[in-house]
Amino acid sequence: MKKSFSRLKMAAGALSLIVGLGAVLAGCGGGNQAAPTPAQQPAGKTEQTIRLVAANHPWTEAVKTLLPDFEKATGIKVKVDSYFEDQLTQKTSVEFAANSKSIDVVMFRPLQDGKQFQKNGYFASLNDFVSKEQGLTDDIIPSALGSVKDGDNLYGIPLVTETEVLYYRKDILEKAGLQPPKTLDELKEMAAKLQDVNAGLYGFVSRGKRSPAVTQFSSYLYSFGGDFMKDGKATLNTPEALKAFEFYSTMLKDYGPPGTLNMSWPEAFGVFTQGKAVFLTDASSLFTNATDPAKSSVADKVGFAPFPAGPAGSKPYNITSWAIGVGANSEKKDAAWQFIKWVTSKEIVGKLQANGIPGALKSVWDSPEGVAKFPKDLADAIKANGAVGVPYDRPLIVNVGKARDAIGDTIIAGIQGQDIKAAAEKSNQDFQAVLDKE
Repeated sequence: MKKSFSRLKMAAGALSLIVGLGAVLAGCGGGNQAAPTPAQQPAGKTEQTIRLVAANHPWTEAVKTLLPDFEKATGIKVKVDSYFEDQLTQKTSVEFAANSKSIDVVMFRPLQDGKQFQKNGYFASLNDFVSKEQGLTDDIIPSALGSVKDGDNLYGIPLVTETEVLYYRKDILEKAGLQPPKTLDELKEMAAKLQDVNAGLYGFVSRGKRSPAVTQFSSYLYSFGGDFMKDGKATLNTPEALKAFEFYSTMLKDYGPPGTLNMSWPEAFGVFTQGKAVFLTDASSLFTNATDPAKSSVADKVGFAPFPAGPAGSKPYNITSWAIGVGANSEKKDAAWQFIKWVTSKEIVGKLQANGIPGALKSVWDSPEGVAKFPKDLADAIKANGAVGVPYDRPLIVNVGKARDAIGDTIIAGIQGQDIKAAAEKSNQDFQAVLDKE
């Protein structure tokens, strides 16, 4: 599941607007633990402050509005430092490598940074904390929990989940008498047809920038029957992978807008929300960018559908995009855990998901409140994807950055009309070199 999630810095009354500003998808966490009450604060306990290093993300902004409740209940103040995704990785990497004690709680991307950070000893184990909270992890979606475990060691709790869905213009399809495409072949046919009959409208848009494109390409790869690797060997040059590269890059080259090579999610959504594209495939967690009238000129015209099926069926990524952990060198681990337990409780996850931030608790997804702020067709698409999804949207390795660059090279070559087979052979060699160093 990838990429996305997310990436991506308010008063409670502005929560819906905040959610529309960033990448998702998706708050989550522990089981049915109640939020801490004042009685849980030991008598005479000195007030203390913990530092949360987080992403510029809807989850972060939404949690900020709830912090006064936590601080009042526990006496623990939370200082939030937030950064854009890549800045966050760089900032935390530098501080952790310097054995800094100042990171108490850290928000991280399990599929992007988690394996490397865990290998380097940057996270404190949560096993002892969780063992004292009976049933805390029972409510977490198993695949989400698996992304923050190293063997039996739990080093994080899921916060945000996401899957790749199809965004489309309901008004355009209705006018043409069409239903949302159920297969990738139908998607291609409709993109071509609707682009031809609607002047100034592109048939399709998605991420085309080298590294960001890889997570969204992953669903196409799986649905064509391919994968990034198998048994430690790169598989970017298999017949299935070549067909997936050809399909995705052709969609962007023939039916996408100019500048596709420079498009990450904000640029792709910008084209779609300005009413310039019929179809978009991207993370479910970003949906408010398309449905918020303050951000989208087509807010009332957006529909959602499950990821279309390829030759191997519909196999979209279905991942934990953001998680939360405790810094290994923190001197305030108990207070940090109190915060994590609170922010991943059913009560808080329910509040966040009720405002459109998809979490990882089964009980919240099963509740009417948990899906109330999601368009019905989006909630249905998320559930459909969940039944067939793949739990990663990029190679599950330590040096995932170099791997994404190697894979992205073939996507770029295809968009530019170059020889995809030759590009894939080169990407496969480069990716294998990365794997050999693992």
